[in-house]
Amino acid sequence: MEIKKLEKLIENPSLDWGINGYTTDKILAISAVEFAGSFEFVLKEKSIPYSKTWETVSDDIEELNEIIKKGHSFGIYEDEKLLGWIICEHRTWNNSFYIENILVSENVRRQGAGARLIKSAVREARTLNCRLIELETQNTNYPAIQFYRKMGFAITGLNTRLYENTEETALFMTLDL
Repeated sequence: MEIKKLEKLIENPSLDWGINGYTTDKILAISAVEFAGSFEFVLKEKSIPYSKTWETVSDDIEELNEIIKKGHSFGIYEDEKLLGWIICEHRTWNNSFYIENILVSENVRRQGAGARLIKSAVREARTLNCRLIELETQNTNYPAIQFYRKMGFAITGLNTRLYENTEETALFMTLDL
């Protein structure tokens, strides 16, 4: 497998990548306490089964292509076939690097493809002298949270109202450079 800069998604390769989503038997449960001018969130691992799948549709591909054309996204290829991507952008207003989307074919998951894509993003962000890399995932996506932690990311924020699905809380994770 080799990493290359993404130029443009001509079609939707994820249609052949198996299930886009995750299944887990553990989530990070979020609770909030507000008392006497103080506000505290508590994250606790809970054994709760959760599954989520989604489809990447043509509108998604168009939106991703808008970010890809900025020149900071990568694909992982085998025999010229795209098997995964990391779609990123340099946010100059706060000198950060944002991972908008990372997706890997089921056939190459847990084989280092995701780690190689993250490492490519880290190299790109360092080349741009960014101060950090940021991404967002859901509290229910425990496998992704653990993967990002393994890659050096830490939870640095959350939004309890970002999603219509009230079971999901947005977790923001950051890697300091």
